[in-house]
Amino acid sequence: MQFSANLGFLWTDRTLPEAIHAAKAAGFDAVECHWPYGEAAKDVVAALDATGLPMLGLNTLRGNLDAGENGLSALPGREGEARAAIDQAIAYARATGAQNVHVMAGFAQGVAAENCFVEALEYACEQALPFGITILIEPLNHYDAPGYFLSTTTHAKEIITRVGAPNLKLMFDCYHVQLMEGDLSHKLAALLPVIGHIQFARVPDRGPPAGGEVNYAHIFGVIEELGWHKPLGAEYKSPLPTDETLGWMTKLRN
Repeated sequence: MQFSANLGFLWTDRTLPEAIHAAKAAGFDAVECHWPYGEAAKDVVAALDATGLPMLGLNTLRGNLDAGENGLSALPGREGEARAAIDQAIAYARATGAQNVHVMAGFAQGVAAENCFVEALEYACEQALPFGITILIEPLNHYDAPGYFLSTTTHAKEIITRVGAPNLKLMFDCYHVQLMEGDLSHKLAALLPVIGHIQFARVPDRGPPAGGEVNYAHIFGVIEELGWHKPLGAEYKSPLPTDETLGWMTKLRN
């Protein structure tokens, strides 16, 4: 079992290049991030080259943080900004070798929002395809992100089917899916053909994956049995320094 450190939550007291080195020292097999745009791509690449870790993915910008925005791509009237955020993310992914770009939908509902999101994803997939980059969409739970456009895997699969692009996949975050839908084992099996990346955290508090209501030893066994061998993304929060939270990795790796 391989693991990726999500540096949007882990080692946030360090620069992104420093966090990449910390992830390597801790035994992670890959890294991923949220919004790395404040770091020069060349510095990130240098850290990736020095550690040998691949960058699995990054997110499009959320928008106006002061207004509480959490993505732009499903917001009617913001199409230009959404495309600019997609272009920025793909350019940064190309520069750093990131394999995936998570296109964030934002807070919106209804037919107009869905049409807007579909058009943004069609654009993102077309732009990313020549570079071998996968576009991801992720349902977020309505406790952490009330009003977010995408909240269930069922809706996400409908969107993926409607867009019909070969490089559009589902970000299956076990934390979000458990809170909204449960039944992780069956959902992983049913959705495997459209899954592009898998993440995890303890449920319900998004802490390190020890305890809580999900038996990750079992879930990771299911994932292996399904033939998934890519690194799983550790995207959890903790009040403790990251290095003090990693006891789970030795227990769950085997």
